[in-house]
Amino acid sequence: MTVLHGNAMVGQSGGPTAAINATLSGVIRGVLEARKDIPTLYGLRNGVEGLLKETLVDLTALCAEEETLLTLEDTPAAALGSCRYKLPNPSKDPETFERILAIFKKYDVRYFFYIGGNDSMDAVAKLTAYLETVDYEMRVIGVPKTIDNDLIGTDHTPGFGSAAKYIATTIKEIIRDCAVYTIPAVTIVEIMGRDAGWLTAASSLASLTGEGPDLIYLPERDFSEESFLASVKERLSVHPNVVVAVSEGIRFADGTYVGAAAQSGAKDTFGHAYLAGTGKYLEGVVKRTLGCKVRAVELNLPQRCAAHLSSATDIEESVRTGRTAVSFARAGVSGHMMVALRKDAPYTIEISSSPVSEIANMVKKVPDAYINEAGNGVTDAALAYLAPLILGERAPVYECGMPRHFVIQ
Repeated sequence: MTVLHGNAMVGQSGGPTAAINATLSGVIRGVLEARKDIPTLYGLRNGVEGLLKETLVDLTALCAEEETLLTLEDTPAAALGSCRYKLPNPSKDPETFERILAIFKKYDVRYFFYIGGNDSMDAVAKLTAYLETVDYEMRVIGVPKTIDNDLIGTDHTPGFGSAAKYIATTIKEIIRDCAVYTIPAVTIVEIMGRDAGWLTAASSLASLTGEGPDLIYLPERDFSEESFLASVKERLSVHPNVVVAVSEGIRFADGTYVGAAAQSGAKDTFGHAYLAGTGKYLEGVVKRTLGCKVRAVELNLPQRCAAHLSSATDIEESVRTGRTAVSFARAGVSGHMMVALRKDAPYTIEISSSPVSEIANMVKKVPDAYINEAGNGVTDAALAYLAPLILGERAPVYECGMPRHFVIQ
C-alpha cells in the first residue's frame, strides 16, 4: 500500500497517566521523521471535543526541539488536555461524523492517532467504521494508555508500569511508617481499579525488597467480610501492624460494590459509576468488629500523575509505541490499536498492532493463576509478570527544586 501524503492529527482522551505524554512524544517524533509525507501534526485540545470545535495546536512547530520532547516525556497528565466525550453510533448520528470528515478535509488530514484507554478505542472503532463508508482515504490508529492495564490483546499498557512503581513504592513506605509502633493497628490502602485489579496486584511488588502488604483484594474475586475479618485477625496475631491493599471496585457475591454505601450513584458519560469509599467502609467494619486502631488511605490521583517516580521502562516503551504507530500508519495499517508482544528471559517487547474492533469495550482481568487460593493475595507468577515493568528511573530536569513540566498555553 502506498504512503499517503497529508497532515496528521493526534488527541489524548480519558484519564491521564504519567506516561501518556511520552506516547504523544513518540507520535511527534514519528511525524518529524516523516515530514516529506506528513508536513504538519495537529494536536487536538481536549480530544474529540477539540476536533469538533477545531481547537488545534501545531505540534510540529511547538515540539521540534529535542529538549522540548524530553521535557514532555517527563510531564504527567495530558499536555493536550483530555475529555470524556462519547462518540455516537455513526448510523444513528451521521451528522457528527460528517462534521469530523469535513474538518479532516479542511486540514488535509490523512492520519489520525487517538491516545487513550478502552473508551478511546471505542471512538477509534466507530471512526474507522464510518470512514469505510465514505470516499476519503486516511489511516486511523488507536494508541493505548491506561494505568488500569485492562485492554485486551496487549501484554500491558503504557502508563501501567509507572503507576505500578508508584503504588508499590508508596505501599513500601506506608509499611515502614506503620512498623514503628507496637500498638495493634490496621491500615487499609484503597487503590484504583473498577473491574480489573492490576494496580492493586502491583502493591505486591513492595515484597521484592522487603515486606509487602499482608492482604490484597482484587475485583476478580467475590469479597467476603467474614473471610476478610478472619484474615485481618490472623495477621494481627503475627504482628501488630497489618497493611491491606484493596481495589476500589471489589464487590460482594451479589455484585454490589463494597463501598456502595459511600457512593453517590452518579455515573460518567460512558455509564461508569464513580467509585470511592471502599477503604472507609472497611475501616468502619474493622473498627466495629475488632476494636483496634484502624485507618483508611486512598491513593487517588497520585497513582496516575506521579511522574517523579515513573518507570524508565514504561516511558521508553510509551515513546516507542507512539513512534511505531506512525510507522505502521504510513505502511498502510488502519483501524488497529498498537499492542505489546512480550518475550521473557530476558524481558523485551515487540510493538505490533491488532484490529481495534477486537479490543474495544472488553476488559482484561487479572488471571486466576496470579491470585492465591484464598483470594487475599497474589502468586509468584504475578510478581514475575509485574517486576520488569517498573525497572529503571528517569532523571527529569529540576528548576528551583521542582521538576520542569511542559505546558501548552
